[in-house]
Amino acid sequence: MSRTASSAAENHVLAAIGSGRARSRREISQVLGLSASTVSQHVQSLLTQGLVEEGDARDSTGGRRAKELRLAGDTELIGVIDLGGAHARLGVVPRGGDLVRTAEIAITLDDGPRPVLEHCVSELERLAEGAPIAGVGIALPGPVDVASRGVVSPSRMPGWGGVDIGQILSDIAAVPAVVENDANAMALGEHFAHSPHPSGSVTLKAGTAIGSGIVVDGQVYRGAAGAAGDITHTRVASARDRQCTCGNRGCLETVASGAALVRLLQEEGVDVSSTAEVIALVRDAHPRATALTRAAGHHLGEVLCAVVNFFNPSAIHLGGALSSLEPFVSALRSEVYEGSHPLMTRDLTIAPAALGADASLVGVSRQVNEHLTGLLRG
Repeated sequence: MSRTASSAAENHVLAAIGSGRARSRREISQVLGLSASTVSQHVQSLLTQGLVEEGDARDSTGGRRAKELRLAGDTELIGVIDLGGAHARLGVVPRGGDLVRTAEIAITLDDGPRPVLEHCVSELERLAEGAPIAGVGIALPGPVDVASRGVVSPSRMPGWGGVDIGQILSDIAAVPAVVENDANAMALGEHFAHSPHPSGSVTLKAGTAIGSGIVVDGQVYRGAAGAAGDITHTRVASARDRQCTCGNRGCLETVASGAALVRLLQEEGVDVSSTAEVIALVRDAHPRATALTRAAGHHLGEVLCAVVNFFNPSAIHLGGALSSLEPFVSALRSEVYEGSHPLMTRDLTIAPAALGADASLVGVSRQVNEHLTGLLRG
């Protein structure tokens, strides 16, 4: 192997360790598809260069206990933000490690990017408890252009479109910043939370709105315009001519989201004003709330059939508030298994999301870690 090829491979190994995707030689081999001998060679080189160090032995799954690999001498933290419509979930993560502290704060998106981000960074500094923050990342609830590091045509974020969110965040925190769509961040977090890691996965976030992200071979798949996975605006016959927040009509979101269920129940005279109230009604076996929630699962499952038949993922991870409801999940699963080709579902796993509310934080922390590791090697 040439020195150039060897250096590139070392960069991939270092990125896998720095991001937390792999913390042992065996995991590096699995994540990067490298032989055990090749991984050992690159890890030894990184140890010799002082870029990586070995920690305590990890819990064994059989055989000799593997020592944990981590970036050398790193006591810095990563600050991560998952921005919602009325609140932000925040966390701090050691380089290449797991979340250590989280918090939620109320925010008002109408205040604009800078005031909201200043509030979030102030809370991150409190969570860090005096430890240095090396980088920050934010997951945004709208289509993200990773090149311009901002949201594109955000329907629920007035004043945020066309703004370099990454630059504002970096200026406020005085560290490098990464910007990602919340569904993509959630998909990345969930992909590596399941073992063995699937080769390709779709993670669904079904709550007040609907979002999904695609991960292939450990990387977010973005598509030509960076909008891959945005199934919420797929046109479905059951939506007929209903107006959607995107400006179009007949979108999936108008019949399968939490916001849609609120509106449909209100049209029938049911006193409900939030997705949480819909969920409470379903858990109390309210007939119409249950029926409409089951129908929403069928509508979403119908669209997922097309995704499964076209993409052939090995796993679908179900997250979001609606995914906690049995009528919704059962309807979705039956639609996928009945409507997809048997070859596509033979090895398909449909499983609940493992990380809950922290999925987007975990996912964007991996991206910040990889970005910082790239700067280290650059």
